[in-house]
Amino acid sequence: MNDLFGKAEPVAPLAEALRPASLDEVVGQEHLLGEGKPLRLAFESGRPHSMILWGPPGSGKTTIARLMAKAFDAEFVALSAVFSGVKEIREAIAAAQARLEQFGRRTILFVDEVHRFNKSQQDAFLPFVEQGLITFVGATTENPSFEVNSALLSRAAVYVLEPLSDQNLATLLERAGLPIDESARARLVGFADGDARRLLNAVEILKNTGRTPIDGPFVEQTLAKNLRRFDKGGEQFYDQISALHKSVRGSNADASLYWFVRMIDGGADPLYIGRRVVRMAVEDIGLADPRALGVTLDACQTYERLGSPEGELALAQAVVYLALAPKSNAVYEAYNSARDFVRRDATRPVPLHIRNAPTRLMKNLGYGRDYRYAHDEAGGYAAGENYFPEGMPAIEWYKPTERGAEARIRERMDELRRLDEEARKNR
Repeated sequence: MNDLFGKAEPVAPLAEALRPASLDEVVGQEHLLGEGKPLRLAFESGRPHSMILWGPPGSGKTTIARLMAKAFDAEFVALSAVFSGVKEIREAIAAAQARLEQFGRRTILFVDEVHRFNKSQQDAFLPFVEQGLITFVGATTENPSFEVNSALLSRAAVYVLEPLSDQNLATLLERAGLPIDESARARLVGFADGDARRLLNAVEILKNTGRTPIDGPFVEQTLAKNLRRFDKGGEQFYDQISALHKSVRGSNADASLYWFVRMIDGGADPLYIGRRVVRMAVEDIGLADPRALGVTLDACQTYERLGSPEGELALAQAVVYLALAPKSNAVYEAYNSARDFVRRDATRPVPLHIRNAPTRLMKNLGYGRDYRYAHDEAGGYAAGENYFPEGMPAIEWYKPTERGAEARIRERMDELRRLDEEARKNR
């Protein structure tokens, strides 16, 4: 299409053309945007507040920020932490000040990939967030607990977005109006792996071919190697990471290596695999081989330093190590049991003898009285001492296996329990 001067008007990408115009048009994030849910209530309150939107690519972070500006009749200003610095932040703040003074119009300042800003850049927002000059909305794919400084975090609510479900992606496909058969739909949904933008970009590529209708083999052929990332031979991305995890758990080093290489070859983020491998070390190996966690963390750090392809060998080494390590999920099971107990149990007070007593008043109230300092006891163990709240049974959540290092841990725990029984008998 041409404009009045005969120049071709730019055509918006499909992902932009299908961007929702209202909350009701948003696909996914029902846990935040459904009736009575946190973000829906925030929009309906009429009072904007600063927030961090934490979620994977293509989950709707930018869309929510834009809809927020529309809902509150505010100016939407976007910065990318990749391309912006303190200079751009200051310019955006100055414009927001002028806008408020001249027109009484508020500003929603959206910062994409906020985790890429350093501490001083993040600090630059603080006074203006506190003054209410801007409503800050940061988007990040990384855990804000580690990547966003605490001062900014304390002034912003954190909302966790989830990858779009297969059903969500199927809904987007219908809106895109691409004539496809069921096999093509399944492959496109698998290819997207919860990422709406990735799905719509793929749809746009297929639309530009002019072919109709589109079937599964044509999708594979057109999207070529990138399709392998999430749907080579029909398996979806999370099926492959599941296969890797189960191969490690099953102590099959060769199968573990196969699935690792399959994912790397398909374009999966090596650090995503690294994070999952760290999880395997604590969930499936645990204290049967305490070195496993260090091996996986070292592998991730090595990859971060070397990148691809050199760093991939360190991850492969960690995968093989985990597969051959003795297995135990005893700590994993103990943690889950303890967590469930605490969630259901009442809030029990800390026993006086193990409370902290930094002041004279606390000491006079009995805090820390009769506490037995283990290092002064025989064998460095205060046999028979109780560390649970009063009236709570001494539950044995952690039950070490007889595999690997946990066999020695089991012997140690049995000996400590014997000492406890003897001490209680002698009281």
